[in-house]
Amino acid sequence: MTETEQLKVDGEATRQRILEAAEEIFAEKGREAASVRDILKRAGIRNIAAVNYHFGDKDSLYIATVKNAHQSCCAQNFPDWPEGVSPRQKLREYIDIMVARMLEPPRPSAMQVMMREMAQPTEACAEVVREYIRPMARILENILVELLPNVPEPKRMLIGNSIVAQCLFYRQNRPVIEQLFGADVFEKLTADVLAEHILSFTEKALGLSMTGEAAK
Repeated sequence: MTETEQLKVDGEATRQRILEAAEEIFAEKGREAASVRDILKRAGIRNIAAVNYHFGDKDSLYIATVKNAHQSCCAQNFPDWPEGVSPRQKLREYIDIMVARMLEPPRPSAMQVMMREMAQPTEACAEVVREYIRPMARILENILVELLPNVPEPKRMLIGNSIVAQCLFYRQNRPVIEQLFGADVFEKLTADVLAEHILSFTEKALGLSMTGEAAK
């Protein structure tokens, strides 16, 4: 059996092993310092052609690794709401999902890869934004258009960023919160508690009633 035939037989299992190993190596060493040989050694794969077969080259493997790391941190999908669901309910469910994602313990290597990419963005960041983050942003934008029809688009963008930032805070700053208030306190901050707080805080900041209408 040729090397190519063996790679076909191994298929997705080999591809996944490479991705997992690449995530660890890129997290430890960064994109430039990591080598294909390091990655294959970590994956326990001797065939040097495996990366080219499954990904094309090291740069393509890096992009696939960043995308895979992002997906692992964003497992839950947003619902396709039927007609008649209020914008407030949509916003609550949107925040529910965002908070649940943030509280789900991520793989340390996935977070490290994503943080490295955010610190020094490459074409991988552009692909993640295009394929995952932009569609998510459009969902929130559409909710805010329904909720705040008279607010101009630049202002809605800032409001959307503030909502997402409140959700992200509890992942990015978890170690600090635990140090300040204690891990036992953080454990009581369930997804439901945080989602209700963020929704209530946002509504009050926007001058909305609990029905999503402008407060009088």
